[in-house]
Amino acid sequence: MTDPARSALDALARVQVAQTSSTAERVADAVREQVVEGLLLPGVRLPEQAFCEALAVSRNTLREAFSELISERILVREQHRGVFVSTPGLTDVRDVYRARRLVEPAAVRHGVHAGDPSAVKALAVAVDEGHAAAAQQDWTGVADANQHFHRAVVALAGSDRLDTQMALLLAEMRLIFHRVGVREDFHAPYLERNTTVTRLVEQGRLDDAATELDAYLADAEARIVAALDGA
Repeated sequence: MTDPARSALDALARVQVAQTSSTAERVADAVREQVVEGLLLPGVRLPEQAFCEALAVSRNTLREAFSELISERILVREQHRGVFVSTPGLTDVRDVYRARRLVEPAAVRHGVHAGDPSAVKALAVAVDEGHAAAAQQDWTGVADANQHFHRAVVALAGSDRLDTQMALLLAEMRLIFHRVGVREDFHAPYLERNTTVTRLVEQGRLDDAATELDAYLADAEARIVAALDGA
């Protein structure tokens, strides 16, 4: 058992996965969430037996779930070696940000919940979470809060389908962030940018918030590409 997989297995063992026709989907959701929350890292091998035991599911169910995650580019299967967490490359970075720049600014500008105080509050909660983590020099916590912020941004759209797609993008984003590394110089600037977007949304300045978010995402993409290109 690899140490990088242990925390994820411990978390998965606490997940209640019902034995129903949608069991494989529930397993895929549980594993994907461990990627989003940073417990499964790029390149980590996922041993079938250990994951079956942690989730209390059959090998066939697990393989069905893994196949779904492979189709989402979150996992990869290597012949004669097994299933591994994906390691995104530059093409993946560009494609993920292309999707994000179409979805996130539009969710702010046109979202049916952009004026809903409870939905807008979720942005502020994520911002506060990020600042609290930064105060403790917890840059992994800052990255976690950033994921929560962007999930809340897309939730402004009020679309279950977009929420589902954003979960896939956030899983890939977490893998991309791990390639860059958990660094203050990378994550700290986005705390203030998240704050700026939140304040603009709170003020009802949705076009300005969407424009700021588009520029923010373009800048993040450029910085990640530069970091990976120079690695």
